[in-house]
Amino acid sequence: MFEVGFTEIVLILGIALLVLGPARLPKLAADVGRWAGKARAMARQLKTQLEQEANFDPLRDPPQPPQTIHTPATKATAAPAGSESRSTAAPAATADKPADAPDATDESKPA
Repeated sequence: MFEVGFTEIVLILGIALLVLGPARLPKLAADVGRWAGKARAMARQLKTQLEQEANFDPLRDPPQPPQTIHTPATKATAAPAGSESRSTAAPAATADKPADAPDATDESKPA
């Protein structure tokens, strides 16, 4: 349809250099490259999706639920990072009560 040769590309770049200047031309080239990359990615995604839809046979391939990845909970991942369990943590000292004072809420300790 359109045949753009080397001389036409050089002419377009020369005019762009004169109009935009050497300061703005690299930014414009980077933006155009980014847009072209996004357009290619969208076209590739559309093509893949259309091929999947064309090859889908509901009688042959029943829909499957989405797969989820389950990781087993371990002792290291069961508690949030930085938190300690109550059985191993020492009671914290507060302004009201020193750390070595007996706890009134703990009924297992003799007073």
